[in-house]
Amino acid sequence: MFFPEYRARRLRRNETMRKMVRETHLRIDDLIYPMFSAFGSGVRQEISSMPGIYQQSIEHIVTEAKEVRELGIPAVILFGLPETKDPVGQDAYSDTGIIQRTIEVLKREVPELTVITDVCLCEYTDHGHCGVIRNGDVDNDETLRLLAAEALSHARAGADIIAPSDMMDGRVAAIRELLDANGFSHLPIMSYAVKYASAYYGPFREAADSTPQFGDRRSYQMDPANRREALREAALDVQECADFLMVKPALAYLDILRDLRERFDLPLVAYNVSGEYSMIKAAAQQGWIDHDRVMMETLIGMKRAGADLIITYHAKEAAKLLR
Repeated sequence: MFFPEYRARRLRRNETMRKMVRETHLRIDDLIYPMFSAFGSGVRQEISSMPGIYQQSIEHIVTEAKEVRELGIPAVILFGLPETKDPVGQDAYSDTGIIQRTIEVLKREVPELTVITDVCLCEYTDHGHCGVIRNGDVDNDETLRLLAAEALSHARAGADIIAPSDMMDGRVAAIRELLDANGFSHLPIMSYAVKYASAYYGPFREAADSTPQFGDRRSYQMDPANRREALREAALDVQECADFLMVKPALAYLDILRDLRERFDLPLVAYNVSGEYSMIKAAAQQGWIDHDRVMMETLIGMKRAGADLIITYHAKEAAKLLR
C-alpha cells in the first residue's frame, strides 16, 4: 500500500470513524483505586504531594469506597497507617491491625467491592524497611514468615486478593503455602512481581509514612537499568503460583510491561505510581498540560503496552470520563 492510493487519514476523518477502528480500549473495569487507611477517627488529611488523595480513618474510607463503587470501579487496594510502629511491624499481622479492621468494615458496608490488600512491612516498621533488619539489611527468610502471617491475617479479615509488594525472594510461595494450609486456597495472589527501586515513589513515602530511616531499598527492589532480570523475577512468581503479575512503576517501564505480556499469560497489572500521578497534577496546576487528556493518554499507553488492569490514583477521575 502506497500513497496516493492508500491514505491513512481516511480512517481518522471524524470521532465516530476513529472509535470504530480504535485498537486499544480503557474500561472502568480495568481500574483499581489505592486508599490509605489511618488509625483513629475523624481523620481525613490530604497528602500534600498528591492533590486529591487522602489519609483517612475507616469511616471516611467507607464513604469514599461507596463513591468508588458507584462509579463502577471494581476494586480498591489498601495501605495502612498504624497507631504505633516497631522493629518487626506487629500491626501488619495483628488480627486487630488497621488494615484488618478496615477490611472487615469494607466487606460489611460495601460487600460488592473487591478488596485487595498490600502485603508488606514498610508501613508498620519503625525503620521503614520492608522486613526484619539483621546486620543493617533486611533478612529475607525471617521476613517471609511475617509476610505470610500478614497475608493470612488479611485473608481471615475478608480480603479478596492478597498483593505482596516487599520483593523478598520466595514470598509468593511462602504466602501460598500458609494460605492453602489454613483453608484459603481460593484466594488469589497479585504479586508485585517486577518492582523497581524507583524515585517515582517519592510522594508515596509521605502518603504511607514509609520512608526508610537509613539506607535505601536497592538490595531488594530491582535496578531500573535491568530488563532481562524482570523476566526472571516474573518467572519465579509464576512457578510459585502467583495469579496476577504486576509491574511497578509503569510509565518509565512500558517496555517491561510489553515483555511480560509477550512471555506470560497471567493477568498483568500496571501500577501507575504516586510520582507519575503527581507530575500530571503539578503540570496541570501550572497550566502546562491538559490534565484530562494527558491522564487518559498515560493510562491508554499502559493498556497498549499490555496491562490488563491499572492501579491508579486517577481511577475516580478516569471513571467519570469513561462513563
